[in-house]
Amino acid sequence: MALTNTEQRHRASNALDTLPPEIALMVMCDVQIAAARAVRDAIPQIAEAAGIVAGCLESGGRLIYAGAGSSGLMALADALEIPGTFGIGRERIIILLSEGVETIANFAAETEDDEERGAEDVRALDPGANDCLIALSASGTTPYAVAALLAAKAAGAKTIAIANNAGTPLLTLAGTAIHLDTPPEILAGSTRMGAGTAQKIVLNMISTQAGIHLGHVHDGYMVNVRPDNAKLRDRARRMVSAIAGCDDRTAEDSFARSGGSTKIAILLASGADSPDAARAILQQSGQVLRPALQHLHASRSQNRNAPDGAPIGASR
Repeated sequence: MALTNTEQRHRASNALDTLPPEIALMVMCDVQIAAARAVRDAIPQIAEAAGIVAGCLESGGRLIYAGAGSSGLMALADALEIPGTFGIGRERIIILLSEGVETIANFAAETEDDEERGAEDVRALDPGANDCLIALSASGTTPYAVAALLAAKAAGAKTIAIANNAGTPLLTLAGTAIHLDTPPEILAGSTRMGAGTAQKIVLNMISTQAGIHLGHVHDGYMVNVRPDNAKLRDRARRMVSAIAGCDDRTAEDSFARSGGSTKIAILLASGADSPDAARAILQQSGQVLRPALQHLHASRSQNRNAPDGAPIGASR
């Protein structure tokens, strides 16, 4: 039986163990870069997946990741970053690992073969039509991931699969299939390397594009960031200054009045009368900053031209 792509030995690995460290590392780097390039061919499917994720989150649903081993770790890294980056409730971003998140430091490889656990983990969440599950497996055959995807599909949830071997069960069963045609690994079968690199890139792209769809990105700034520490609060203040075009003191004052919302602070620094007025503008604009700023600037222009100008930021 022919080896799958992820199990084959890369031709560049010949005599890898005899090469000088600098040369061996250059080979590893080049193979990783080639794996990353494989992402480009899947852009249409990645765009479709991002739209599905955004739609589910916008409708109040949840994003669920299911994976095992290296793929599970890639999923975990993305899932943990989303709430802080885009201000989405942590309870709406769920990660299912065959090994169990609670035992992450002591992975048990045999758990990825547990189909029953994969299905049970999903059924315990009682997913529905507003939820979306992303199942990951480099091989495309991992029993835990396949069973999780089937359970989500049976429950009516949207399903997305990411795998590195074409024509495998995970890809053929998913509503949206993302095949990453990565080259064989520099260490045969060690998918924590090239395949994992490509999967991590795709997950980052899906979640970031979903954040853009949801209005949480403005000119490359994460304007719905949760400023939970000093570094993030400083970042939020710099965003206010850059987007509103104001000085540091105005940005600081606006952020202090905003209740911790970067979008509200930007609108205040841009001329909104009050936090309530800024919230009203955001509500009218679907929580998207760009049209909210356009509305505010249009209101200010009308106010300047009206003899009895209405308060800036007032609803119309």
